[in-house]
Amino acid sequence: QVHLVESGGGLVQAGGSLRLSCVASGLTFSSLTMGWHRQAPGKEREFVAAISRSGSVIDYADSVKGRFAISKENAKNTVYLQMNSLKPEDTAVYYCAGRGVISTYYTSRSEYDYWGQGTQVTVSS
Repeated sequence: QVHLVESGGGLVQAGGSLRLSCVASGLTFSSLTMGWHRQAPGKEREFVAAISRSGSVIDYADSVKGRFAISKENAKNTVYLQMNSLKPEDTAVYYCAGRGVISTYYTSRSEYDYWGQGTQVTVSS
């Protein structure tokens, strides 16, 4: 059974930083393309960032480009989201997601098989 567990959320002032982590278990992590999504109150879940199996291809939503960085450490079965220059509009529950793929270069903004339970990020003004 596949499990994705996020951690690292919390309350931070605008302009601050947080680092989210997501640990995967139950399958070979190096076979997964991974992503981060978020859902703010009253809004639909939206794509934030994605990284390929190899880590060589990365994709970001325009709203976080230049501020957030996704990375993947296969040896630790972990994907990270470094969030800098946080804004109140970044407040949301952040979810990591994974999908088993063959291509080492594939990323996705929407097609995932596995999801974590989410971690709350709150940015105060």
